[in-house]
Amino acid sequence: MPRTTVPLTLDRLEALDGLGVPCRTCLFWELDPVRRERLGDAEAREVKESWVSEVLRDWGSCGRVALVDGEPVGYLTYAPPAYVPGAAAFPTAPPSPDAVLLTTAYVVPDQAGGGIGRLLVQGMARDLVHRDGVRAVEAFAHRGRAAPGCLLPAEFLARVGFKTHRPHLRTPRMRMELRSLVTWKDEVEAALERLIGAVNPRSRPTPAHRDLN
Repeated sequence: MPRTTVPLTLDRLEALDGLGVPCRTCLFWELDPVRRERLGDAEAREVKESWVSEVLRDWGSCGRVALVDGEPVGYLTYAPPAYVPGAAAFPTAPPSPDAVLLTTAYVVPDQAGGGIGRLLVQGMARDLVHRDGVRAVEAFAHRGRAAPGCLLPAEFLARVGFKTHRPHLRTPRMRMELRSLVTWKDEVEAALERLIGAVNPRSRPTPAHRDLN
């Protein structure tokens, strides 16, 4: 059962309609409370599409869609804080200036607990790790059963690599350093090179002369 993630586009956003995704018309992050309360579902859908289009045009990829056997089973979105006015409502705001905000994440119920959430976070990290000026991903989390707004559980974020950056009893702000992912990737690649060299030492190239000038 092949599983992967692909960038969020307008076409893939529309494909999520068939999943009954509750976040599809939710503008909790994209608008301030006064503006979003004035909109019906049809208008909210259009605003959501406009938001994705604007962020894609001005900043770049702002989400990942998880596919299992080619079919979408979940997605997440992220963006610089300037595109996320809803974040100002939290006592642990504002987010750090060197961080991108992870806002929404959703996995269809029949895939829950199967690692799709982790897969999405890993896809996001691979997308962001080489972006200029982005050192980390932050998220406003919730503790307890009742989630105020569209917040991700702190327990889930901790499992996929986030740590508490600004504590709060109910809505801590959590952070995942992208630098640690780069270090981990380099260490894995170096270990693989050592393993290949140990298994097949004849394949090692002759050291080249270095130009020290």
